[in-house]
Amino acid sequence: MSFASVSSWRDVRLAAGARAVSVCGDFLAATSLALALQEAGAGGLAVSALLLAASAPVALLAPVAGRVADRADSRTVLVVAGSGQAVVCAALAFVSSPGMIIALVAVLACGLAVTQPTLAALLPAMVRREDLPRASGINQTAAMVGMLVAPALAGVLVGRFGVRVPLLIDAASYLSLVGAGFLIRTRRAERTRAADRPWRLRDDRLIRAMIGALAAAVAGVGAINVIEVFFIRETLRSSTTVFGLVSAAWTGGMLLGAVLFGRLGRRETAGSFDAARLVRIVLLLIAGSCAPIVLGAAVWDALLLLPLWFAGGICNGGLNVCTSVVVAERVPAAARGRAFALMSSATQGAGMVGFLVGGPLVDAFPPRPLVAAAGLAGIVAVLLCVGPVRRAGREIAPSGPVETPRTVPAGDSVGP
Repeated sequence: MSFASVSSWRDVRLAAGARAVSVCGDFLAATSLALALQEAGAGGLAVSALLLAASAPVALLAPVAGRVADRADSRTVLVVAGSGQAVVCAALAFVSSPGMIIALVAVLACGLAVTQPTLAALLPAMVRREDLPRASGINQTAAMVGMLVAPALAGVLVGRFGVRVPLLIDAASYLSLVGAGFLIRTRRAERTRAADRPWRLRDDRLIRAMIGALAAAVAGVGAINVIEVFFIRETLRSSTTVFGLVSAAWTGGMLLGAVLFGRLGRRETAGSFDAARLVRIVLLLIAGSCAPIVLGAAVWDALLLLPLWFAGGICNGGLNVCTSVVVAERVPAAARGRAFALMSSATQGAGMVGFLVGGPLVDAFPPRPLVAAAGLAGIVAVLLCVGPVRRAGREIAPSGPVETPRTVPAGDSVGP
């Protein structure tokens, strides 16, 4: 499936570093802008609109963004999109109207919709097949580090300098994508028409079942993001400090999960590759992410959520690595951009559903049963997908090692 004959760890680290900086910038901007809207007197509706503006383009533009990632030169995409995002974010630093802020955030997210599948599809072209889990783990770890750093950094910067300084820092962070575009030697410029290398999600029942289960779990976790603040603060009567620790525990678990499964996953790609087996592992990891949420509904002290949320985060980080490996192995190289864009679209859309459903539910029902229901929704989705995954697994045979007869010189485009 068009992997490199020699792994370029330099390129992997450059891509991971660019992702860490840009993800940190994304969360820094989101936190800063939410604080700006609150200080300007905007209500919850405006904050919800801001969150939707930041995620809706990624879900809605998946077909277009995936084709751009597959057809355009990866260096061009990263340089142009990164430059555009830097300009838009710099403009945000000087805008005060809530409506204009939300509109510019939506434009900013359009760039993310393109760069995200471009980087994801570029990663398999940087490494040998057996090194992909480790490379995916490095990439996921970088994103988690960015997510962990951003909220604390936003709080310090906004409190000390106001909103403008963190937004200007965020604008500079997007230049990391421009730098990565110029410095990464591996380039991906698939100009093959879709008819030459056909791939459609509906034709791959294995990936379709995996994405369906993943989306259902993300919808539940998205609802938890709304419900847990009421559960921890009101039902369990805990402080804001404890709430922050519990929230950080999940992300910390994701960080460890990405590292662990990045190392362990190499055994799954050594020799023959059994996609159905790895998808079954993904289903187990989804269930492992949701089970601690169900157990968490029964706790009487918020501190007991710390180990549960950390365990759920480990499974979450592991499934991020495993799903990337499945897509890279199952999808033709010329269509990887579309596949990653579709997976991102499904998870982003599911997350939005969770946000939208969580708010009204928490107004109508006590938080404790809602926490249990959110976790059970993901487990039910896994059970519903076991049959389709088993049937799809019977239809495919494990693939052997992919031959890479030529070494790709630095700077050349990598194709099938």
